Amino acid sequence: MIKKTGVIHGRFQPLHLGHMEYLMEGKKRCEFLFIGISIPDPRYGPDLVDAHRAPEVSNPFTYFERLMMIRKALLASGVKYEEFEMVPFPVDQPEYIKYYVPSNAVFFVTIYDDWGRKKADMFKDMGLDVEIMWERSRQDRFTSGSEIRELIAFKKPWKHLVPLEVYEYIRKKSLEKRVAELFGNF
Repeated sequence: MIKKTGVIHGRFQPLHLGHMEYLMEGKKRCEFLFIGISIPDPRYGPDLVDAHRAPEVSNPFTYFERLMMIRKALLASGVKYEEFEMVPFPVDQPEYIKYYVPSNAVFFVTIYDDWGRKKADMFKDMGLDVEIMWERSRQDRFTSGSEIRELIAFKKPWKHLVPLEVYEYIRKKSLEKRVAELFGNF
């Protein structure tokens, strides 16, 4: 059954093809999709449950840059502009989530590790409607943001791991340089 409103969230550092699978599956399950971008600025975090996601090297792209990557990729994939919205998503301060997305939406979650399970449980404990779209092992992941950031930093091929619009955006804005600097590879 298609839900009226859904919520998906992530850091999207950067948006990659695994994220696109998640976003597109969520969109298939609802009429309107809110996309929460976690750690929207440096004042947020560290992530209370999964600290490896908090360091600057793990978060090289700004909220605005990630918003633009997601928007461009979704529009290119045929999702209509009026069918989605992006908002900050303070997953590290869950008591504030209600200020950014409707609490009567279904929260779509995928699970790859303990952090995914903890988020699903946290949302359920908050009384939110949680739908687990799939549970997979880390080995079954298409890729990870960590892998892509490292490939970018060390000038190795990464274009095949992200939507074309993301690749072009990062290149056009010279964001590869920032990633390399964070890795100490100037």
